[in-house]
Amino acid sequence: MSPQVYFDDVETGDSIPVLHVSVNQLQMFLFSAATYNGHRIHYDRSWAVDVEGYPDVVVQGPLQAALLARVVTDWIGGAGSLVNFSASNRAVAFPGEPLEFTGTVTGKRDENGRTLVDLELAGVREGAILMPGTATVCLPRRPELPSNGVS
Repeated sequence: MSPQVYFDDVETGDSIPVLHVSVNQLQMFLFSAATYNGHRIHYDRSWAVDVEGYPDVVVQGPLQAALLARVVTDWIGGAGSLVNFSASNRAVAFPGEPLEFTGTVTGKRDENGRTLVDLELAGVREGAILMPGTATVCLPRRPELPSNGVS
């Protein structure tokens, strides 16, 4: 589990740790099964190449979105919460390709007692953005250290 990130320690412009992933065909098969996605471009290479014109089977957009959300939820720690998430699938990925899921803090605010942090996100392959996104998270404040009674 990741160490807890606190609202007090986050600044606009901070980058969150990058998630490096290479999706394999077993992951794709299991994701299709779990999401009831029977589209053949995700598991049948002949269909993807010969019928759809792709060079290989295609990593599901929702799987890429789940990985983009994961980079956020891995970062926020157990006491953080995902408030809002949005992603747009702009390009395809293929199994075995090295993908990076990244995020940058774009703002922070205290809103009605909730300490919120806004993020700009991206799923990237070789520098090209496949999936831009945004998220808002609620992070806890850093606990105050107990006073030792000395002034």
